[in-house]
Amino acid sequence: MAIPEISVHEAQARLASPQPPRLLDVREEDEWALGRLPGAELMPLSQFTVLLPERLTNQAEPLLIYCHHGGRSARATEFLLRQGYTDVTNLAGGIDAWSLEIDPSVPRY
Repeated sequence: MAIPEISVHEAQARLASPQPPRLLDVREEDEWALGRLPGAELMPLSQFTVLLPERLTNQAEPLLIYCHHGGRSARATEFLLRQGYTDVTNLAGGIDAWSLEIDPSVPRY
């Protein structure tokens, strides 16, 4: 299965659009404490299947998922697509690429 993903520049445009996707951060709480993208919701991959039924009830809702470099968010994206979610996209390069290419005020680690 090909994982749909977009660059940080494409993500920036989508997030600034009139109907932005819901932004999910699948990193862990200690990483979240270091910094996050504006408007993101924390949904750690380690708790993903537990949080999923209560937090993601609309399978057609546009979702943009990120992590540190894109690996965990790719796994979360693939999982959601296999569960029947229809509009899920991975952020290529994760928050690290965002910090390098979009907003250097977002801390790198």
